[in-house]
Amino acid sequence: MSSDLTVPQEWTSFTDDAAVFPPGDADLADAVTAWLDRRESAGWAPLVGPLVVGDRALPGLADLVPPDAEPLPVTVVVSGGAGGLAPLPRWFASGRVRLAGIEVALRDLDDLPGNARRVVAAAQQASYDLPDEVPVHVELPQLGVAATPEEPSPGWLAAADEIAMGDLRGKLRTGGVEADLFPTEAGLAAAIEALLDRELAFKCTAGLHRAVRHRAGPTGFEHHGFLNVLLATRASLDGESAGAALAERDAEVVAERVRGLGADGVARTRRWFTSFGCCGVEDPWHDLVSLGLA
Repeated sequence: MSSDLTVPQEWTSFTDDAAVFPPGDADLADAVTAWLDRRESAGWAPLVGPLVVGDRALPGLADLVPPDAEPLPVTVVVSGGAGGLAPLPRWFASGRVRLAGIEVALRDLDDLPGNARRVVAAAQQASYDLPDEVPVHVELPQLGVAATPEEPSPGWLAAADEIAMGDLRGKLRTGGVEADLFPTEAGLAAAIEALLDRELAFKCTAGLHRAVRHRAGPTGFEHHGFLNVLLATRASLDGESAGAALAERDAEVVAERVRGLGADGVARTRRWFTSFGCCGVEDPWHDLVSLGLA
């Protein structure tokens, strides 16, 4: 029933389709077909942004898109660090696939600022062959997972400075396939606040399957909610605690606070928390509908 509803403007392209990544692990061809079919037939399709793929999938990706179809927008996760940015333009010459975004993780944990500078330089070099509007999201190490501290180190903050000065965007990992890959409320709040202090827009990836913070039944993993992250972003922008918003587990409380922002408030907050990757994109839509937000 919810598939027939239309998507309010403020939620457009909020959920990136990460179907091929764990725990979804969809076949690439199936994921492409599902994305294209959704665009043609589902009223809620505007909620979903680009299909997220790894750079190793690029050689055969265009062949999976029918010649008469509109170009498939993709966000590419670069596996080779800064050096993996240069080859990207070659894979989009056919016109069947459109580059909508780039994601790259900092890999040199012993020199995060230096690594960030290399990524910025590589992104600037690649930009000569890419559309101007393609955002580059740089993933910073998680805070508050396993034995890592909940507060950013000087090197973490310096790397964020480099990303901001390079006019790139941040990326935060909010979960994974193991319990210790989910950051604590304090760790995620500290990361959000540090990025916003530097006027860095960011996206999230992994673990944000549902709207509100919860413990998943099959795994027992403690998941953050994507609306909690939205409210935490708004709170931080307003000079309030991001951690308190991340901790709220009452769905009605969360929904009422989001309603209180209004469409304009959600849109202004999404200028900073731009999107999140999810391997099951129907779940966020059903949650927005069930909470009366769409």
